[in-house]
Amino acid sequence: MMLRADHRKFKSMNRRELLKLTPVLALGAFAIPKLQAPLLKTGLGFSDWVSAAIFRRGHLAPTFSDAELTPFDKFPINDYDVDDPGVDLDRWTLTISGAVQKAGDYKLAQIQSLPKITQNTRHVCVEGWDVVGNFSGARLSDFLKLIGADTSARFITVKCADDYYESLDMATALHPQILLCYEMYGRPLTGQHGAPLRLTIPTKIGYKQAKWLTEMSVTNLLQQVGYWEDQGYSEFYGL
Repeated sequence: MMLRADHRKFKSMNRRELLKLTPVLALGAFAIPKLQAPLLKTGLGFSDWVSAAIFRRGHLAPTFSDAELTPFDKFPINDYDVDDPGVDLDRWTLTISGAVQKAGDYKLAQIQSLPKITQNTRHVCVEGWDVVGNFSGARLSDFLKLIGADTSARFITVKCADDYYESLDMATALHPQILLCYEMYGRPLTGQHGAPLRLTIPTKIGYKQAKWLTEMSVTNLLQQVGYWEDQGYSEFYGL
């Protein structure tokens, strides 16, 4: 009997010691160069999965009063390549493709014909800064209805005039605060802020909020996730 009791005690002690050692072993694994990238990728994938699982389409991002707005001239200009790709506003269209009933080229006036939403929301940059801005535009969900999008599809992808590209999961695309934004602070977008059309997504990090949109597709398959995501950044990155 004593041998069995000692054996059970030894096994129990081993489990406890192993649990204590798990964080140490994980840190040790990160010290091995060949394991760093796979471990980081796995960790980001798990984080994205959890974020997507707990995302609620009816849960709204915080909104703010006009008194809390960051002054327009203090709103940072951020991009990955050029401050303004010089879009020809007179000839601009948004080309729609994929799982939609009404594919084709849409003019800005068609997007502006949808109900206009104005909101003061926070823009959070992965670089560590955040500001509160005033944004106006059409709900992306309203535009998806206009084009007859199959909302059982998994993703929305966009391409931009500066060759940037991005994707959104469909649940995010249907969130009521996600805008096809064409105005900031009551004025048409400037070239530096994404004229004539950009995404405003207060539930996600800044790099998801693509500027200078030129193409949009509804799809179940992603060839590319996003410019930064394809370089190892988080795919979901909810706030």
